[in-house]
Amino acid sequence: MVDVLSQNEIDALLAALSSGEMDADELKKEEVTKKVRIYDFKRAVRFSKDHIRSLTRIHENFARYLTTYFSAQLRTFVQISVVQVEQLPYDEFIRSIPKMTILNIFEAEPLEGRMVLEVHPNVAYAMVDRLLGGQGIAPAKINSLTEIETIVMERIFRGTFESLQEAWKTVIDLSPRLDSLETNPQFMQIVSPNETIALISLSTKIGDTTGMINLCIPHVVLEPIMPHLSAHHWFVSQKKERIQEEVEMLEHRVSRAKLPIVAELGESSLTIQEFLGLSVGDVISLNKPINDGLQIKVGEKLKFIGSAGSVKDRLAVQVDQVVSEGAEEEYDE
Repeated sequence: MVDVLSQNEIDALLAALSSGEMDADELKKEEVTKKVRIYDFKRAVRFSKDHIRSLTRIHENFARYLTTYFSAQLRTFVQISVVQVEQLPYDEFIRSIPKMTILNIFEAEPLEGRMVLEVHPNVAYAMVDRLLGGQGIAPAKINSLTEIETIVMERIFRGTFESLQEAWKTVIDLSPRLDSLETNPQFMQIVSPNETIALISLSTKIGDTTGMINLCIPHVVLEPIMPHLSAHHWFVSQKKERIQEEVEMLEHRVSRAKLPIVAELGESSLTIQEFLGLSVGDVISLNKPINDGLQIKVGEKLKFIGSAGSVKDRLAVQVDQVVSEGAEEEYDE
């Protein structure tokens, strides 16, 4: 990261150069020398900026889906938004969350490994209080979950995985499934302490209660689909698959479309004087022998070669040959 000098530092540097305390040539030599960048192996960089941007876009959708879901379930004002997406060691994430919190450990096939949806106790208890008929206020002190509270929380947080599945649909079809609900982060060891994780922090507001919801996704879980998180795949490679009903409806409508079909005997050129002088019994010579097949055009495209005839005293054309792509020029000559 480039250091930016303040105005006071710039003024002091200019004053030192003008007074002779610092030499400009020495400063240039310092710039030429190779700078050493410190790298912390405990904080390995596994996600590029491109990956972080893609994860941010995905979970901004997730936040919108969660806002709709919780608003409908709790029947109150709920606002959820992405605060930041960062990468850090798993051990640092464990140390940053409260000692007593709500940890939804889940899997999402076809990805291998476990992930965690951590919900701050203020938010979780406000949800439970609201569902049980209260005003959505979290208690001042939280010790442990009762059996009823555990069942209620499991039920409401299972619904969040449908929102997660919908948010990831543009990248991969996931099937999230709640594995267990824990309250002590020290008993939750889904990866090694030094493993890099992607941490998505969601700011949550339920009525007057605020708190954080954190989604922890280990790098080893996302590693098989990392190429799908690139900008190229996001904007270019994505293709929307049509459902079978749409395909059938489209085929039905196209099959009913009417197209003009014209069978040409040939062509001829006449002057205006010759045209005005035509009378009954005159013969117009065409540019093709009588034995040559008729050109049958669909719209403006030559599609078939046929021969003239009649069916039940009506003029008709029999298709003798289908014109393949690229062969049209030969018949036009």
